[in-house]
Amino acid sequence: MDSLRRDGLLHTKRIESTPEYMRKLFIMPNSSDRFVEFGEHLLDMIHDFFQDKGGIHSEVSLKELARIFSNIDMPKEPKLIRDVLDEIKNSVIRHSVKVANPYYIGHMTSAIPYFMILLEMIAVSLNQNQVKIESAKASSFVEREFVCWMHRLVYHNTSQFYKKNIQNHRIALGNITSDGTIANMTALSLAMAKAFPPDGARFEGVRNEGLHRALEHYGYRQAVVLVSRRGHYSICKAGTLLGIGAKGVVFSPVHPYTNKIDIDKLWQTIEKIRKEDKRLDRPTKFMAVVGVAGTTETGNIDDLAGLAEVAQELKAHYHIDAAWGGGALLMEGGRSLLKGISRGDSVSLDAHKLLYSPNSMGVCLFKDIEDSRYLYHTSNYIIRKGSVDQGRFTLEGSRPFACLKPWAALKIIGRQGFELIFDHARELQNTFLDLVQKDPEFELMNQPELFIINYRFVPHELRGELDRLMLQPKQHVEKITMINNVINELNVELHKKIRERDTSFVSRTRIESTRYAPRKTVVLRAITVNPNTEKHMLAQILDEHRTLGDRLWQNKNLLHKTMHMYKRLMII
Repeated sequence: MDSLRRDGLLHTKRIESTPEYMRKLFIMPNSSDRFVEFGEHLLDMIHDFFQDKGGIHSEVSLKELARIFSNIDMPKEPKLIRDVLDEIKNSVIRHSVKVANPYYIGHMTSAIPYFMILLEMIAVSLNQNQVKIESAKASSFVEREFVCWMHRLVYHNTSQFYKKNIQNHRIALGNITSDGTIANMTALSLAMAKAFPPDGARFEGVRNEGLHRALEHYGYRQAVVLVSRRGHYSICKAGTLLGIGAKGVVFSPVHPYTNKIDIDKLWQTIEKIRKEDKRLDRPTKFMAVVGVAGTTETGNIDDLAGLAEVAQELKAHYHIDAAWGGGALLMEGGRSLLKGISRGDSVSLDAHKLLYSPNSMGVCLFKDIEDSRYLYHTSNYIIRKGSVDQGRFTLEGSRPFACLKPWAALKIIGRQGFELIFDHARELQNTFLDLVQKDPEFELMNQPELFIINYRFVPHELRGELDRLMLQPKQHVEKITMINNVINELNVELHKKIRERDTSFVSRTRIESTRYAPRKTVVLRAITVNPNTEKHMLAQILDEHRTLGDRLWQNKNLLHKTMHMYKRLMII
């Protein structure tokens, strides 16, 4: 960093915009020394960020950040690279979230291996565009190889199958996507194309004629997607984009505590739809059934094999959203945990979650490789018929060489290394689970499977009373509801105090699938996948939460807002 200083001070130099200066920006410097100098400056900035001993979040307020980035005038004159880098250091890096901090256990975004920085530099430098072989020569083959690895991880076909198809440009084993949302969108686009295929000269397929004509031609009143209430919000977004609407995504109840879809109630949902079909004298097309292999709120896994039977009976496309849980197939026992995943007609997973790659990259895999033809499209100037371009099968056009990072990570870390990482995550999960269950002021709110623990702080006075009332819940509906309202408000305030203290971080959500169902309950959400986290830190985090929670419960302001409810429920 000192190499960019003059007399020990940083100076801003005015730059003249000339054709010669512009050319210098778009070519590699003649000498590697200058390039290395900037690289060292950049790495110093990143290193300083990770070495900073401050909180997880900087002290700057959101209001102040809005002020810093409120210049409505686009820059006109060029600036020196070093000056812009210093601006990035002071205004962006300094106020970024330290997601690699070992006490940051609140989101799926976590620490990544340091070599990812180097891989990102390579991908950016090469600037390959994966839509077209002419702009992504070697990287297209890398992408197909990585997709093959993921396909084999999920579907376990024969070696002969993969040797034949790993570089078969006529089909796609799956697609690399920008994220899990696009992966799910890809799967449901496929489901719609399969649900309303071409029918000779009378109907050219939904992709050409649209959903309205498709429903009209095949005699359906609507098309729906079935998923559990723990389904990711991207499923709803896909419904709005595909034309079935948000109401075309039908959410079915889950079992309390386990958060797995209740298949009996799913059939009740289906029968309710069929009853309405009979009344209107037009059937519903069950376009897709979606199983969840790792719910994002609770980390639980649906009965994937049971849902496969439902999809088969409905003759619906069976998609498994394994954006969170798919990477767990690399860990010991992962296949039994995700039993039935290979029955999915399509499976989505995210590299930026349990494959520990940077944000963001998703994958959508196709069980039947011929299904990729339902997504086939071409253009005269790019992805032409007969070409070997991967973009012929993808919803997206231009895409970066994102798969370089998980492809290289699997080589550098290896399956054995990933197993060790997951062993650590499982140890953290079990440790946190044990701490919560043994502490009388915390209540476990889910049955963790994939590294996500839901819990909440409950004061002594309320815990004992609530446990007593839950022995006869039907006789004490109003009391139980009021106590839970008090605890909900308390945990919202607790979460705010955790953010303010900024020495640890967990997230929060509101779910109905607890033992207090159908009441919606505010829960804290810890995710134990950060490789930098150690077991003793989890005890420190819970100690902090307990101290803050006790302080809040004794706080006069909170008592003023809630005590009248508390006193009321004590006398009912």
